[in-house]
Amino acid sequence: MCNRSVGLIARVVEAVGIATVSISLAKELTLAVGVPRSVFVKWPLGHPLGEPHHAAQQRTMLFAALHLLAAAERGGEMVEPGYRWKRETYGEPEWSQLTAVATRSQEPKDPDA
Repeated sequence: MCNRSVGLIARVVEAVGIATVSISLAKELTLAVGVPRSVFVKWPLGHPLGEPHHAAQQRTMLFAALHLLAAAERGGEMVEPGYRWKRETYGEPEWSQLTAVATRSQEPKDPDA
């Protein structure tokens, strides 16, 4: 799907109370559409998760998207992790961090803080 379609669908899904996150390869278009949350990488079109057969790279991108989904305090956030196409070494993400981030984001906020 194109970035514009995914962005519009994400906004509709968010309107009914379901949080979304997108992985974007077109920063200006993503910002123009108003995607609720996105991870932007400057990679070739058609490869939002990375290179074929590079599972660690693909898991790293999924981790970045899930981390933003768990950690974002408001909609409209775009993160740029800075991963480089074919010039990066990827290890296994720290999946346990997602649980910690999600738990913290669900704790009640102190109104006096």
